[in-house]
Amino acid sequence: MGIDEGLLLAQCDRSLLRTDLARLGRREEGKVRDAYVSDSRRILVVTDRVSCFDVVVGTIPFKGQVLNQAAAFWFEKTAAVAKNHLECVPDPNASVVRNCKTLPVEFVMRAHLTGVTSTSIWTAYARGDRVYCGHRLPDGLRRHEALPGPLLTPTTKAPKGGHDEVVSRAEILSRGLVTEAVFDRAAAIAQRLFAEGRRFAESRGLVLADTKYEMGLDPAGEIIVIDEIHTPDSSRYWVRESYERALHEGTDPIALDKEYVRRWLVEQGYRGEGPPPPLPDPVRCEAARRYIEAYERVTGEAFVPDTEPVEERLARNLRPFEVE
Repeated sequence: MGIDEGLLLAQCDRSLLRTDLARLGRREEGKVRDAYVSDSRRILVVTDRVSCFDVVVGTIPFKGQVLNQAAAFWFEKTAAVAKNHLECVPDPNASVVRNCKTLPVEFVMRAHLTGVTSTSIWTAYARGDRVYCGHRLPDGLRRHEALPGPLLTPTTKAPKGGHDEVVSRAEILSRGLVTEAVFDRAAAIAQRLFAEGRRFAESRGLVLADTKYEMGLDPAGEIIVIDEIHTPDSSRYWVRESYERALHEGTDPIALDKEYVRRWLVEQGYRGEGPPPPLPDPVRCEAARRYIEAYERVTGEAFVPDTEPVEERLARNLRPFEVE
């Protein structure tokens, strides 16, 4: 498995930055996905945009295809654990999903003391904080070390251009973002999904260090999982052998996710303030290679890139979903 480096480099000039499919419904642009909304459904087109520190910093070739297909794999695999919004996948970059009311909270599950952002659990711990999102942490932990147990560390869900804020359950309830009943039901879903994700990742030689879930209420008021699940964008994957070596040597494990891009940006002195430095093509290609390796390791299948001009392909495959 794997992918030809020349193909990745060529795709750098053909990556999908933005879509314009007005016949599909009202367009809502997120950090990575362009959603087209009608009364009955929502079509998610996953672009190649990559967001770090809540800022779109560029594009990664084939990223949208990897994320869309990885999410579809996990939605199907965890359907018995939690209901989700997926209806069908008519294009490598697009999914048709049920409409629902998005909860204004992201449910972040963490099993390791890691991260490079200003709001990460490791950053907080390294500066001496011992309470994080309402959870008390013991002294003496090392970077990347496993936490005493998986923690739910929710964040607010900021609009595009804003920054998510790490908060505790008590803060969420005091602000009235969701009701206690809704939060606790969603938290239980996140905990079940994370346990299943970690178990399966372990069987594939990977460590699922942390992940985030987005959820919504369907028309009947039932909580369902939306957006994506256990993808290299929403999750931190480490190669198991490299993790054990890194923990022993005090280095970083091999990351098969966008942490590679975050680390590169930090090395350039960028942490989300002001315009980001342009991503060089070698960095974009290496990031793509890691995304693809994560997909192939998790699914056990080769990633088959679709190199047809993406705008033409999307227009053709999504024509049956056009609205009057």
